[in-house]
Amino acid sequence: MDLSQFISAAFLVTWFTAALHLSGPLLLASLGEIYCERSGVLNVGIEGTILLGALASYLVTHLTGVPLWGLSAALIAGLISNIFLAWMYVTVRASQVVVGIVFNILCLGVASFVYRLATGEAASPLPVAMFQPLYIDGLTNLPYVGVMLFGQTNPFYWVLALTAASSFFLFHTRFGLALRAVGENPKAAEAAGINVKGMRYIGVLICGTAAGAAGGYLMLCEVGMFRDTIVTGQGFIALAIVILGRWSPWKAALAALVFSSADALQLSLQLFSVPVPPQLLLSLPYVMTIMAISGLVGGKASQPAGLMVPYEPN
Repeated sequence: MDLSQFISAAFLVTWFTAALHLSGPLLLASLGEIYCERSGVLNVGIEGTILLGALASYLVTHLTGVPLWGLSAALIAGLISNIFLAWMYVTVRASQVVVGIVFNILCLGVASFVYRLATGEAASPLPVAMFQPLYIDGLTNLPYVGVMLFGQTNPFYWVLALTAASSFFLFHTRFGLALRAVGENPKAAEAAGINVKGMRYIGVLICGTAAGAAGGYLMLCEVGMFRDTIVTGQGFIALAIVILGRWSPWKAALAALVFSSADALQLSLQLFSVPVPPQLLLSLPYVMTIMAISGLVGGKASQPAGLMVPYEPN
C-alpha cells in the first residue's frame, strides 16, 4: 500500500468511526420521537429535554464518578420533565409547536441557572468521568472495520439493541398496534376500547426518557463537560431523522448515520488538513435537516394521519 492509499484508508476509517460514534444520541432521540409521533403527538420540546438530560448526567456523574448513574439520572430527568409536556399536549390540547419551543427556551434558562448554582460559577468547565470504548479482543484488531464496529462505547451497542426492540414492539406487538392506531385514527381506536389519551401520554413519556438518555449519551460518551451550548440542534435534527426514516426505527438508524456522517466529515477533513471552509462543513447537518423536513431529500413522507391533531373524547 503506497502513501496515498494509506491516507485514503485512514481517512475513511476515521470518518466512519466518528460517524458511528456521533450517531448514538441522534438515533436515541429519534427512537423516542418515533413513539411520540406514532401516537399522534409532535414533541418539539425534544431539544430542551436533551439539554436537561445532559445536565442531570453531568451533575450526578460529577458527584458520584460513575457514568452509569449519570446516564440513569438523564433518563429520569427526561421522564419527569416530559410529564409537563404530555399534560400540555394531551390534556390541555395546547399548540404542540408553541409549547415545545417555549419549553426549549425554558430548559435553556433552567439548565444554565442550575449548572451555575451547582458549580459555584467555576472559571472553566469541570470534566467528568466518561464511558470508555469497549475493545473486544480479536474483533477490534480486524483491519478497517475492527475499530469502527467493535471499538465504540457500551451505550452505542445499547442503542442498537433498543432499535431492534423498538422495531419489534411497534410492529409486532399489541401495544405497538394500539399506539399506531391512536396516531392514525383516534376515534376508531377509542371505539376499539383503546385509551387514546393514555397511549399518547405513554408516547410522550417514552420520547422524553429517550431524549434525556440522548443528553446523557452526548455528555458521557462525546463531550465530558457541560456548557449551555452543548446541544446544538440535535433535537431538531432528530425530528428530521424521523421524517427521513419514515417513522421506522431501522430506517431512522440509517438516516441518523447519514446525518452523523455529515457531521463527522468536517472533523475528519480538519484532521487531515483538507482546505475546505469549516463553516461550510459545520452547516451540512442543518442543511440536510431543512431538506429532509421540506421533502427535498427522500421525497414527501406520509406522516401518521392523526399527528398534531388534538383529540377530545366523545
